[in-house]
Amino acid sequence: MDINNITAVYFVGAGGIGMSALIRYFLSKGKKVAGYDKTPSGLTEQLNYEGAVIHYEDNVDLIPDDFTDPAKTLVVYTPAVPEDHSELCYFRGNGFEVMKRARVLGEITDCSRGLCVAGTHGKTTTSSMVAHLLKQSHVDCNAFLGGILKNYNSNLMLSAESDLTVIEADEFDRSFHWLKPYMAVITSADPDHLDIYGTPEAYRESFEHFTSLIRPDGCLLMKQGINVTPRLQEGVKFYTYTGALDTKELSTFNSQLSTFYAENVRIGGGEIFFDFVGPDVRIPDIQLGVPVKVNVENGVAAIALAWLNGVTPEEIKHGMATFAGPRRRFDFHLKKENIVLIDDYAHHPAELKASILSVKELYAGRKVTGIFQPHLYTRTRDFAADFAASLSLLDELILLDIYPAREEPIPGVTSQIIFDAVTIADKRLIRKEELLEVVAAEAGKLEVVLMVGAGNIELLVDPVKQILDKKE
Repeated sequence: MDINNITAVYFVGAGGIGMSALIRYFLSKGKKVAGYDKTPSGLTEQLNYEGAVIHYEDNVDLIPDDFTDPAKTLVVYTPAVPEDHSELCYFRGNGFEVMKRARVLGEITDCSRGLCVAGTHGKTTTSSMVAHLLKQSHVDCNAFLGGILKNYNSNLMLSAESDLTVIEADEFDRSFHWLKPYMAVITSADPDHLDIYGTPEAYRESFEHFTSLIRPDGCLLMKQGINVTPRLQEGVKFYTYTGALDTKELSTFNSQLSTFYAENVRIGGGEIFFDFVGPDVRIPDIQLGVPVKVNVENGVAAIALAWLNGVTPEEIKHGMATFAGPRRRFDFHLKKENIVLIDDYAHHPAELKASILSVKELYAGRKVTGIFQPHLYTRTRDFAADFAASLSLLDELILLDIYPAREEPIPGVTSQIIFDAVTIADKRLIRKEELLEVVAAEAGKLEVVLMVGAGNIELLVDPVKQILDKKE
């Protein structure tokens, strides 16, 4: 099926962040769009407002008549939807073209020059930075992102002029193997999704295969030290990058270390500045619009990719300073003298550690309280000790129950196995429903609050904000 010739697109699992970008794309092309999702959310409500028709009951009778002609309807689904889903079974049993989200994204972007950002963590922020740097420059771009970029209030950007497309390359279910990158970034490859991959080695191999898909006229930009061996086609250029080099690294800096890196990092007064250094280029005094230490590293990758595609140093400095970030990526909700509230999507131990350390460096000397909701039973089982080690960096921990998402419970796997291994004394394990009462009782003692997780903890951010905003 030529996806340009269809008149209707039906989405099974319409509320996912990656699916929503495709929904917006097809709406922009004048297609009729409908779909199913398990639960309503702010995102699905916004998609309904933009013209999609989304329902929340797995019921074939709720599929609109405009989406019942196999010759004119494309069905898109996400692997998070179970195989026995009745609507999915109906479409498969009645001659419809049924395609995974990743394959559709690959076909849409096949004719463009894809700038694909992959990695266990850092890919949403880095791809969003790249998109913003290009969009606000003379170069321009299209973009399919994995987060709602606050500068544009969307995860989709379209351009009538540019053939560059920034793509967040998702490794879940090997989705990024459908892409054909012109340029690719790998930010990290810490094992994750072991329910899909089985072993850390298989997970790493999926990234190595991803590098083999880069076009011969393109390049790979990979974080220094990642345990991935590129399998590049002949002609593909290879660069590495890192954040700030320490003094020892600087004294021995040579071609075996990073191609692109940061120097002269200054942190203070809630702001971060650094100098970007690469072959034949130095851009001084870059200000991070989202002042988090880990964004120095993300920023180096994004700036390198933008610079390789013709964005000028002046445009880069303006773009980095005005970058507001994706929602739920180190998202400040309160930033007052007596209380700070930050919401972050971190759901892997390495992400969690980076987020906590960033907060502690930015607010040195102040008590940092973390409210963490683990995501998935399998991830909790596989990384319980690592989660506990990261959470032990906090001054105070409030740990919530596991958010199951697509999974069924696993015997013996609860938040308790993380809680028991956390080494700080100031910790408590509560149900999500108890959180607001606990925050209200402790509000006077709270200084910097970090709410973290990929589940529905985001629904509690505004209520927590309302409580803390009243703090004297």
